[in-house]
Amino acid sequence: MSPQGAVPVKQEELEALRLRLESRRLQEGDFALLVKLVTTVQLFAKILQRKKTSISRLRNMLFGSATEKSETGVGSGKPSDGSSERQGASPKGHGRYGARGYVGARRVEVPHTTLKAGERCAECGKGRLYRLKESSPVLWLEAQPPVQATVYECEVLRCSGCGKLFTAEAPQQARQKKYDESVGSMVALLRYGNGLPFFRLQQLQRSMGIPLPASVQWQLVKQKAESLRPIYEALHRHAAQGQLMRVDDTPMTILERDGGKAGWQDGPTAPQHKRLGPEKKATRTTAIVSNTQAHQVVLYTTGGRQAGENMDRLLCQRTSDRPAPIQMCDGLAANLPKQFQVILANCLAHARRRFFELAEPFPREVQLVLYSFQCIYANEEQALRAGLDPQQRLEFHQLRSAFVLEGLIAWMQGQFSKKTVEPNSQLGEAFSYIIKHHEPLTLFLRVPGAPLDNNLCERILKRAILHRKNSLFYKTCAGAEVGDLLMSVISTCRMNDVNPFQYLTDVEKHESEAAQNIERWLPWNYGARQFPSTQPP
Repeated sequence: MSPQGAVPVKQEELEALRLRLESRRLQEGDFALLVKLVTTVQLFAKILQRKKTSISRLRNMLFGSATEKSETGVGSGKPSDGSSERQGASPKGHGRYGARGYVGARRVEVPHTTLKAGERCAECGKGRLYRLKESSPVLWLEAQPPVQATVYECEVLRCSGCGKLFTAEAPQQARQKKYDESVGSMVALLRYGNGLPFFRLQQLQRSMGIPLPASVQWQLVKQKAESLRPIYEALHRHAAQGQLMRVDDTPMTILERDGGKAGWQDGPTAPQHKRLGPEKKATRTTAIVSNTQAHQVVLYTTGGRQAGENMDRLLCQRTSDRPAPIQMCDGLAANLPKQFQVILANCLAHARRRFFELAEPFPREVQLVLYSFQCIYANEEQALRAGLDPQQRLEFHQLRSAFVLEGLIAWMQGQFSKKTVEPNSQLGEAFSYIIKHHEPLTLFLRVPGAPLDNNLCERILKRAILHRKNSLFYKTCAGAEVGDLLMSVISTCRMNDVNPFQYLTDVEKHESEAAQNIERWLPWNYGARQFPSTQPP
């Protein structure tokens, strides 16, 4: 992938041009090739000057960075003291699911073919056989289309005398409707839970002999969204009461925005939290992860409003007697609400990322900073493993992490006072970010339950990014609304260990009951099949 304006030139052409230049025998067309080379060199020079970047950073701009682990930057991030690291540790994530982990599999009991419970043992002839509570599971997997179809060939009889036809009745489920509720659930889960566009599922179904047009898929997910709308509105009300809210956003495209308005988000009939001023031209998707005392709520909002404006819209539904929530986000001012008070916490991972990009030009300074962050996160991991409550975790970090951060900030200020680091340099800007945002970056040292970073929300936001990579855009605001609704419900189910496929199906089957008793049908109150504990959010 080349930046805009760069002209690709083959290595063979460059080598041939070099030989002709050395022999001073230029040919027709060499002038155009030289123009291409100069254009590309000028572009890269402008990038280096404007971005104040290094060759390593330019390489990451062109090809992407594989990871931000300390090992890929400046060793382990720990100042060298001659000690060797622990060897032989098992890598994370390398394991196998046992048969018990397939909670969604169909269970078939297999009786013994030659022996029965109560018979005498064929080996010793003394004892009698009895059945154990635990069976011996054997796993077998087979492939099938995401959406299956059944054709009921109803027999037709005809009277030879009067010619009247008698057709056998199809099963009741086939007489009521063509598509079962599970079809819309599967399409919604593939589309908005796993990023599979409608046309790809259409191609997959067609190749397996069960056509499912993209237009039909849209009608199914639209119907699914309508049945889930009361649930979606209730999720907003619960999310507004959270003690901790993680916020982040990412660019998104809506092709047709109805003259700049976001349709369902505006209008005279919209509630107050959806009428907070006109939207901007640029569109984005905001993800909010709200933690209450017993559960987590995930909300997506796509439109012209920034993350802070979406927070204002959400906090309009917060009860007045509740204290201000903790808001975790990066250091952008656009992430903060304008009409409501929050306790701001900034992300340590964002601060660390600024130094990771400078590992090549400033290896010693970056090594010290990364090691300091490594110590803080090691303390956090130790607190999680010990199962400390928020107050105990706060006291643990005050004892183990406070002096690390205070010493790091004092060292950065000393580099400025000694004039060993230029404030306008890349390293100086990274230092200034931490010094400027010192209070929100260290909130976890003063407020119980304050997180260290916003990584959870960034992982949740990847579901919208996956949609953008695979589908590129939403065509209309109505499509963006359906996407926000279904992604919010699916992600909330996953965060609360609820099977989203079963949940979406059951809510549509009992739509009227769910609308009358919303609280009972919220994901965390729904008695669906649980995921295994290793299931990621």
